[in-house]
Amino acid sequence: MAQIINGKEIATGLRNQLKEEVIKIKKIYGSVPGLAVVQVGNNSASTIYVKAKAKSAKEVGIKVIDHHLEKSITQDQLLKLIDSLNNQNNVNGILVQLPLPQHINDQTILDSINPVKDADGFHPVNVGRLSIASHNDENLLIPCTPYGCLLMLRELNTALAGKNAVIIGRSNIVGKPMAQLLLKESCTVTITHSKTKDLPEVCKKADILVVAIGKPELVRGDWIKEGAVVIDVGINRIEVEKEGKIKKTLVGDVFYEEVEKKASAITPVPGGVGPMTIACLLRNTTIAFKNSKT
Repeated sequence: MAQIINGKEIATGLRNQLKEEVIKIKKIYGSVPGLAVVQVGNNSASTIYVKAKAKSAKEVGIKVIDHHLEKSITQDQLLKLIDSLNNQNNVNGILVQLPLPQHINDQTILDSINPVKDADGFHPVNVGRLSIASHNDENLLIPCTPYGCLLMLRELNTALAGKNAVIIGRSNIVGKPMAQLLLKESCTVTITHSKTKDLPEVCKKADILVVAIGKPELVRGDWIKEGAVVIDVGINRIEVEKEGKIKKTLVGDVFYEEVEKKASAITPVPGGVGPMTIACLLRNTTIAFKNSKT
């Protein structure tokens, strides 16, 4: 039976560390980190995520500056708001909740955020810094989900150097930065995607398998090398029949019941990567504050 990597527990530990750090910051500087949260429209999933992020930020002592905008806002109007936030001294981190409405270009908005206030770590400058850094610099603003995955791997207290790591998914949000982080841990990294030939065979070679493809329960037990560590980034809402009724439930990109029998450690869904993503967002905001004082 695989060890369950408890993201909730690890995230709670990180938030507690950040809470202590914010108390120290307030004593030294007389102020606390400020996180501007920008949501456009009323996407129900986005609203849930924004509330969870704001709640966690307030719990660690970070000030939340909320901007909930109408879906009809123009791209130029949104860019003006970002420019204003870039120039506000009480704002250290800026988070623009994705996805944005179709008439607004996501990348244009992300590119407009001052890199030193990029709480998500998505700005091209921060992506470049991550790419060229010789190690996982604790002062970098790193994409939150992959950094959370790395912290969970570190919690296992096993050497990462020399391990074969396979990532399913090549997104800018997870797959690519995850590869960079694992390379800096001296793993041998393979990125797979929709055009990869014989994906199950590639996965069978993985000591570490990170799955971020957005396909419910894609990875089966016979894809897994005995004793591999499996990080499931996926979160998918599906309908299942229980007691004669159709109910909605959350599942990952991994078929958990099969994979846990082969893996040495695995993240659950929910309660795995999700809480770590939010905790790492707060980490980035705190680091951005500290960087602004150096």
